[in-house]
Amino acid sequence: MIKVGITHGDINGIGYEVILKAFSDIRMAELCIPVIYGSSKVAAYHRKALNLQPVMFNQISSAKNAEVNKINIVNISNEEIKVEFGKSTKIAGDAAYAALERATADLAEGLIDVLVTAPINKDNIQQDNFHFPGHTEYLEQKFGAESAKSLMILAKDNLRVALVTGHMPLSDVPKAVTKEKITDAIKIFTESLQKDFSIGKPRVAVLSLNPHAGENGLLGTEEQEIITPAIREMSDAGYLCFGPFAADGFFGSGNFNSYDGILAMYHDQGLAPFKTIAMEEGVNFTAGLPIVRTSPAHGTAYSIAGKNEASEESFRSAIYMAIDTFRNRKDYETAHANPLRKLYFERGGDNEVLDLTKEEQE
Repeated sequence: MIKVGITHGDINGIGYEVILKAFSDIRMAELCIPVIYGSSKVAAYHRKALNLQPVMFNQISSAKNAEVNKINIVNISNEEIKVEFGKSTKIAGDAAYAALERATADLAEGLIDVLVTAPINKDNIQQDNFHFPGHTEYLEQKFGAESAKSLMILAKDNLRVALVTGHMPLSDVPKAVTKEKITDAIKIFTESLQKDFSIGKPRVAVLSLNPHAGENGLLGTEEQEIITPAIREMSDAGYLCFGPFAADGFFGSGNFNSYDGILAMYHDQGLAPFKTIAMEEGVNFTAGLPIVRTSPAHGTAYSIAGKNEASEESFRSAIYMAIDTFRNRKDYETAHANPLRKLYFERGGDNEVLDLTKEEQE
């Protein structure tokens, strides 16, 4: 059974609320072996404060001791952790970082199979050992090979949106949108759709940067000088990518339903429509890395923390997707491990011979 590592995220947000609500359904523990990295005391505090259904935790010292059909929890600290609903505090940031460090170390050692992260506050988690805009960049540094690059994908059912640029000021986006970044993103996105989502020949729609796709240079030249050449290069290489499409009409017309993936140029261009369409069950998936990591599409939601108003659907979907992706990768590896042998060479010259033994020919 697949071991799912779960980090508790920001303790002052809705992380524990969605974790507790999800695992109040005992069937969840039948799908996987959950290993929560957090604090049983903090979990109990959230449950009591929100008057949630009891969840029986199996406290363990290591993920290697996780038991089947139980909600396992690894306590990241023996010290008291103060909870202040809806507030950004250093204590909450330190607790989020401690859980993430322990979980990723276990993931690297193979003690858990996949990672599901509850939302963090990208500000209070910053410290000497964490100076990243978010989970995606942190995981890329942890697990990416020297040439490996990650890609953020937001997914729900057949709607999958990836980003060329991630967490950065909007003023920096135009310079960051380069032909190399677009071609890299198309490649990673396509390979992820094949391996992680089991789509044989994925079609990727590429959005423009400027309004109305630049209007032939009237509203910007990035489409003509950067985006279209990148699409053409990847198309020539055999990738099924199309565009650039003006983002407003693309989503407004429902045209996105004709593609397996949508590549947006910047954060809000892709995530604003995605969250409008799929906020409740959307999942954030980190593609391009050798590990599987998912997260609910929402943030810490300080405004409703401690009020028992959060939905666990996105978090539950993140667990489902992590399990499915892990299995899809295994199936893909198995299917491509031993490709069919070449039966013959092209006619002509000295190579006109069958690549079969006499017994095989018979």
